[in-house]
Amino acid sequence: MAEIPLTHGLLLAVILFALGLLTVLARRNVVFILMGIEIMLNAAGLAFVLGGARWGAPDGQVLFILILAVAAAEVSVGLALVLQLHHRFGSVDVDAARQMRG
Repeated sequence: MAEIPLTHGLLLAVILFALGLLTVLARRNVVFILMGIEIMLNAAGLAFVLGGARWGAPDGQVLFILILAVAAAEVSVGLALVLQLHHRFGSVDVDAARQMRG
């Protein structure tokens, strides 16, 4: 089985991270912003796994499991935030969240 070169994998991770960052910066919907953050976390996890595979160490996979745990916590808090925004303002727009300031 052929191995993927490290540069191709890291290029994919950079492209995924850039797409996630663009989504976070360009979208006004909280759900899309959370999806962009998830894409960025997965890109970082891919880079860690590639680095671990390149140097033959299991550290990359361990860090990816840590990233998955952080992503799960982020999803649960983010979903609670989305539900609360929709309940209070009837919208999941970021501008609706700005009205919550005191």
